[in-house]
Amino acid sequence: MFKNPFSFEGRIRRTEYGLSYLIYVAIALPFRILGEITDSLAVAIIFLALLLPVIWFMIAQGAKRCHDRGNSGWYQIIPFYSLWMLFADSDPGPNEYGPNPKGVGNYQSINEIGKKEY
Repeated sequence: MFKNPFSFEGRIRRTEYGLSYLIYVAIALPFRILGEITDSLAVAIIFLALLLPVIWFMIAQGAKRCHDRGNSGWYQIIPFYSLWMLFADSDPGPNEYGPNPKGVGNYQSINEIGKKEY
């Protein structure tokens, strides 16, 4: 789990996406609260600079979850699509973004080769 979390390549499962979302909220919420408390522009810029890797992480994880559903990573900008990514099952078998992370359907064609028809 969490192999190449800042990469936009590949597919991830619902569990990893859900954990990524919780990590994002746990890190971003204190930044948001501290940003509301402080009035200094310099402090706000520092907080934004520290928050940028967290935002990149969440966008990358969202793109990989979109790939798991068989869609482009741009689908995550659709309102409420993140909820669909959180609860919808992945495409079975490999797709253009890689093999299924659950392993479901990845080797179906190999299993069919060994079957004997009587």
